[in-house]
Amino acid sequence: MKLNGLAHLAIRTADLEKTLQFYTEVMGFVEVPRPSGLTFPGAWLALPGHESAAILHFYAGSAAAGPDGGIPADNDEGIADHLALSASGFIAFRDRFIQHDIAWRAQHLKGSNNWQMFVHDPNGLKIELAFNQQYEQGLPVEIPESNRYKAAERFFASA
Repeated sequence: MKLNGLAHLAIRTADLEKTLQFYTEVMGFVEVPRPSGLTFPGAWLALPGHESAAILHFYAGSAAAGPDGGIPADNDEGIADHLALSASGFIAFRDRFIQHDIAWRAQHLKGSNNWQMFVHDPNGLKIELAFNQQYEQGLPVEIPESNRYKAAERFFASA
């Protein structure tokens, strides 16, 4: 018996269009076809070059609603704290977040090659991008105090 890896993460969203724009234009995912038997609004996304493995599934409309009929506004009250993705291009991601006016935080785990960057998707899900300095151009960089990650800080602001 063994686990083989992440199959997918399902995310409920009240704004599918804004969510897809964030994940495709900002994060670089690609949309892939969903099974035709799914009768509710949604989308499946994959990493470029891995289109056969949709790792993010988005549910909208009635499928996204909780027992009270509402759709969660962020991860503050949920059991999941964040989604972590291995990434490359620390400087490019930082610049893209600034370009799209997306709040971000970062940290370097002292004594290691590990750098982390945190953002929130339009639904409030915190995303960690994990970088290895050994494979990054431009690192190390100074992280401004206002952008330094603090584990308990809430920096998601819904639009």
